[in-house]
Amino acid sequence: MSINIEFADRVNTLPKYLFAKIDELKKEAAKKGIDWIDISIGDPDMPTPKHIIEALKEAAENPKNHQYPSYNGLLELRVAIANWYKIRFGVELNPEKEVLPLIGSKEGIGHIPFAFVNPGDVVLVPDPGYPVYQTSTTLVGGNSHTVPLRGENDFLPILSEIPQDILSKAKLFFLNYPNNPTSATCNLEFFQEVVEFANRHNIIICHDAAYSEIYFDGIKPVSFLQADGAKEVGVEFHSLSKTYNMTGWRIGFVVGNEDVIAGLLKVKTNLDSGIFQAVQYAGIKTLTSSQDCVDQMRRIYQARRDTLVNGLNNIGWEVKKPKATFYVWVSTPNHLTSSEVVTKLIEEARIVTTPGVGFGYYGEGYIRMALTVDEQRLKEVIDRIKSLQFKE
Repeated sequence: MSINIEFADRVNTLPKYLFAKIDELKKEAAKKGIDWIDISIGDPDMPTPKHIIEALKEAAENPKNHQYPSYNGLLELRVAIANWYKIRFGVELNPEKEVLPLIGSKEGIGHIPFAFVNPGDVVLVPDPGYPVYQTSTTLVGGNSHTVPLRGENDFLPILSEIPQDILSKAKLFFLNYPNNPTSATCNLEFFQEVVEFANRHNIIICHDAAYSEIYFDGIKPVSFLQADGAKEVGVEFHSLSKTYNMTGWRIGFVVGNEDVIAGLLKVKTNLDSGIFQAVQYAGIKTLTSSQDCVDQMRRIYQARRDTLVNGLNNIGWEVKKPKATFYVWVSTPNHLTSSEVVTKLIEEARIVTTPGVGFGYYGEGYIRMALTVDEQRLKEVIDRIKSLQFKE
């Protein structure tokens, strides 16, 4: 006889994680031996650069790296992160207090509401947006207020639309530029507006900058921390996952306001541990070595972007070229829903994409395609779609 297992109410309120559903779909396809083209999930197909792998090998051989790592990371890694920020963005950071390595940026994003959000407090969440912003809020008993990102406003939030009664309860505001899933970018003027907004309403800004290094046509995205006063109101999350093809390595970091970082560290010390030290040494090598590998990666993604976007436009789909990220945010044809289009692509073209509605209400009317297969496969995507009929 077994006991009755019941999930906690907070878990029962969580939706099934969008990409877990897609993983199940792919497993079923593999069992059937079907030739799927998967452009649904943002997992780079290119390998981690060799010099990073060699650094890991060397560090893993050293027994001193086999023990528990410190919660706040090696000082050498924090210094490397601070120096990278100085070179890339011109932002000065104190590696002792304003830098915290993370087991991937998702860990920090998921934990930060535990430090600052009480039951009933409000967290401002972009819609469409990365699902973890909302689920982490739910887990601490907070209330998510969705902030629409609309195409007519270049997928930037209109801060003046947020109701005053919501602002009076808001503790955190998640932002993400370059944006997943829309691939939108923003300028420093927008971030300056956000700083003033945060000061006016006493809200902590949590900016997710995971895609800042995947940009095209030589137009570099800006950092939130470049705005005057940004460190007084918030933090910025970053990751080595996308920039260096290191998604499985689980190494990221958060930088900015020292009090916010101290709160996150307090949660971190109680809920998890630090990054495997050998991975930290590989991270140091990553940030302090030549960035030629990143330049090469950008050229590959840009060529893929052009192949996919030009191909879609040539067959009658209206698609704008993204300025950053490795996603293409595609309007659904003939006013079909995102689920209808995704289902048709799966069933009739054996192409796996992501429905926009999976990222929120305002994601409806779009699907997301990832540039994580080679150009030849992207050409095949176009050929397969070309044969389909999308009727009203």
